[in-house]
Amino acid sequence: MRVLLVLPILIPLSTAAVSLVFWRRRSVQRWMGMAGTSGLLAASVWLFEAVRREGIQATQVGNWSAPFGITFVADLFSAIMVVLTGLMGLAVAVYSLGSVDRRRESFGYYPLLQILLMGVCGAFLTGDLFNLYVWFEVMLISSFVLLALGGERGQLEGAIKYVTLNLLSSAVFLAAVGLLYGLAGTLNMADLAIKLRAVEQTGLVTTLAMMFLITFGVKAAVFPLFFWLPASYHTPPFAVSAIFAGLLTKVGVYALIRVFTLLFVVDVGYTHTLILVIAGLTMITGVLGAVAQNEFRRVLSFQVISSVGFMVMGLALFTPLALAGSVFYMLQDIVVKTNLFLVSGVAHRLCGTSELKEQGGLYATYPAFALLFLIPALSLAGIPPLSGFFAKLALVQAGLGAQSYMIVFIALTVSLLTLLSMTKIWNEAFWKPQPSDSSRAEMPTAIRAVTASGRMATGTLIVPIVILAALTVCIGLAAGFFFDLATVAAEQLLDPTAYIRAVEGGMTR
Repeated sequence: MRVLLVLPILIPLSTAAVSLVFWRRRSVQRWMGMAGTSGLLAASVWLFEAVRREGIQATQVGNWSAPFGITFVADLFSAIMVVLTGLMGLAVAVYSLGSVDRRRESFGYYPLLQILLMGVCGAFLTGDLFNLYVWFEVMLISSFVLLALGGERGQLEGAIKYVTLNLLSSAVFLAAVGLLYGLAGTLNMADLAIKLRAVEQTGLVTTLAMMFLITFGVKAAVFPLFFWLPASYHTPPFAVSAIFAGLLTKVGVYALIRVFTLLFVVDVGYTHTLILVIAGLTMITGVLGAVAQNEFRRVLSFQVISSVGFMVMGLALFTPLALAGSVFYMLQDIVVKTNLFLVSGVAHRLCGTSELKEQGGLYATYPAFALLFLIPALSLAGIPPLSGFFAKLALVQAGLGAQSYMIVFIALTVSLLTLLSMTKIWNEAFWKPQPSDSSRAEMPTAIRAVTASGRMATGTLIVPIVILAALTVCIGLAAGFFFDLATVAAEQLLDPTAYIRAVEGGMTR
C-alpha cells in the first residue's frame, strides 16, 4: 500500500522529468503529457478503491516512524480529491493538444502542467503541515510560470498580482507553522490533533487558527482575500484557466476543511462562526461580481469565488450533513468549473473574442455545443436533476437543521443570481444573433480548432467537454451513490480516530 500513496506524486514527477529530456521534441512532450495524466488517473482510482475497501491508508517515507518521518496519508476525502485531480489533468491535457500554441509548448508547458498536478496531489496526500507548505510552494511556482507563459501584457499583470498576494500568504503560513511547532513540538497533523486538544492556552491555539484561516483563505479566495483571482484567471490560455479554476482554489478549501476538522476544534463557537460569516460574504461578493462582468472568463472567475462560499459554508456549520454537503459540492464543482472554462475556450475560438457583447449566434450555428454549455451552467445554478442541485440541497438542509436561516437565505439568493449570470452568458453568446461585424472564422459542421502550426485538431477541444458534461449528468442521476461517499468522508473528518490510528500504524502497512 505504500506505493499507492506515492504513485500520484511520482507519476507526474517522472513524466515532467522525461518531458524535459525531450525539450525540443514537442510531439514527444504531448504524448508524455497524455500518458502521464492517464497514469495519474489510473493510480488515483487504484488508491481510491484501496481506501474505500480497506479504510484510511498511511505510510512514512524513509522508514522513520510517525511523527518524525514524512507522512503520506489518504482518507476518503483526500482520495476523492486525487481522483478528481487525475481526471481534470487528463481532460485538460487532451484539450491542450488543440488549444496551446507552439510557442508555449516550446517553453515547457507540458512539464509545468505535470509539476502543478504533482503539487496538487502532494497537498491532498501529505500528513504534515510543513510538507503541506512545501507542496503549496510547488503549486505556486508552477502555476505562476504557467500564468505568465507567453509573456503577454495581460498575463504578466495578472501573474504579478497572483504571485504577490500568494507569496504574502506563504509568509504567513511559514510563520504560523513555526509558532505551531514551538507550541506543540510537532507538525504531524495526526500528532497535532492529539496535542492541541491538551493545550491549556486555548487563546493561543485560536490565534494560530486565525493565521491558518488567513493563509488558506488566500489560497481558497474567500472574502476579502479573493481579489487576485478575477484579476488573473482570465489572462492565460484557456486550458490553464480551466485547471486553475478546477483545482487550485479547491486545494485551499481542502486545507481549510482539514485543519478546522482535525486541528482547530478547541473553540468551534468562535472559529466556525467566523468562517460562516466569511462563507456568506464570499458567496455574495462572488455572485455580484459575476453578474456585473461582460467577459466570459471574468464571469466564470467570480463564480469560482461564489462557489467557494458554498464549500466553506458546510465546514462552518460543522455537522455531518453539512460536511458531506461540502465534500459533495467540491466533487461536482471541480467537474463543472473545469468544463465551463473549457467551453469558454471553444466559444472564443468560434467567435474570435471572449467579450460577451461581441459574441452571438452560437445556438443557431452549433446547437449541440450550446447544449454542452447549458449542462454545466444549469448545474452551477443548482437546477435539478443536475449535480449542483443535490449539492446545494444538502447544504440548505444542513443550514435549516442548524437553524442558520440567514446563511440559507443567502445561499438561495446567490443561487438565483448565479442562474442570472449564466442566463447572461446564454443570451449574449448563444441566443442573440451573431453581430454583423463579427470576425468569426468559417467553421465546418463539426467543431474544429486550428493550432498555431495550422493543423486541424479535430475533437481535442470538444471531447473533454462532452465527457465532463456527461459526468455532470451522471453525478446528478447517481447522486445517492456519490452522496454516500461524501457522507463517509464527512464521518472520517468529524471523528479523526481512524486517521490518527492509521498514521501511528503507518509503518506496519
